[in-house]
Amino acid sequence: MSLMLWIVVFVIALAVLIKASDYFTEAAEKLGLNFGLPPFIIGVTIVALGTSLPELMSSIIAVLKGNTEIVAANVIGSNIANILLVLGVAAIIAKKMKLSYELIHVDLPLLASSAIFLTVTIWDGVFTFPEAILSLVGIIIYLAYTVRNTGHEDKETKKEVNALEKNSTIKQTAIVIISAIFIFIGAKFTIDSVIQVSQMLNIATELIAVSAIALGTSLPELMVSISAARKGKAEIAIGNVLGSNIFNSFVVMGIPTLIKPLTITKETLNFSLPMMVIATILYFIMVQDKEITKYEGAMLVLFYIFFIGKLFNLF
Repeated sequence: MSLMLWIVVFVIALAVLIKASDYFTEAAEKLGLNFGLPPFIIGVTIVALGTSLPELMSSIIAVLKGNTEIVAANVIGSNIANILLVLGVAAIIAKKMKLSYELIHVDLPLLASSAIFLTVTIWDGVFTFPEAILSLVGIIIYLAYTVRNTGHEDKETKKEVNALEKNSTIKQTAIVIISAIFIFIGAKFTIDSVIQVSQMLNIATELIAVSAIALGTSLPELMVSISAARKGKAEIAIGNVLGSNIFNSFVVMGIPTLIKPLTITKETLNFSLPMMVIATILYFIMVQDKEITKYEGAMLVLFYIFFIGKLFNLF
């Protein structure tokens, strides 16, 4: 197959992966409601994991194919894209995003903790099985906090559930199964095409993972945040980025490592990882005053352009 054909395969496979993840999440959410699960439980488990499905499945496929260096690059690249690009674009569109929710006490420290944990565990160039177990313990801590923090909203959300017409359980189950198959197919061909393109262009696979795959798998977060910004719902846009990054650092790193230890390249450690730490610090600083302006958003996007340009030696 030619280079152009593999690039087309990459674009199509990534689109299938993202769209199938969207269908999977929506059907799983409805299925959870039909089985009587509390809405906030569904939100912090099914929906939160659903937005990270593209990163998770592409990482699992990469490990199964022996390209373990893709996983950390994908996670770090997605976390960078979420803060610098997703949040930046959302802030520009909204012009000013104001927060009424207090993040400083627990949410921001949890985000910082997940970034620090990821940094110290991969610093030696490998992510091991025991570290994966600790990562999964970390996500349990985060979910426990989220469930406790959102429990008071249960009465309000129950009213919404009662107003919804319950969908056919068989139909939603079928959608979950079919979309799961397409998620697997999309992830497989995404990784296959990345490996082929990187070999043809003589580019390291982790470079494509930290840029193209990371950007593509962050599209769900981008769409959600843009929609929230247009509707003036800053909490959704800002919280979406925070939750997604924590899931990436703990779950997307942890689950694939249960299969095989991950290798982290020097390129990822020397440039991409510090950029992720810088992006996290910027996020931490910008939400201190409970608002993000369009100028701050433009600065975030500028950092992302620098990041991509530096990756491919454009600067």
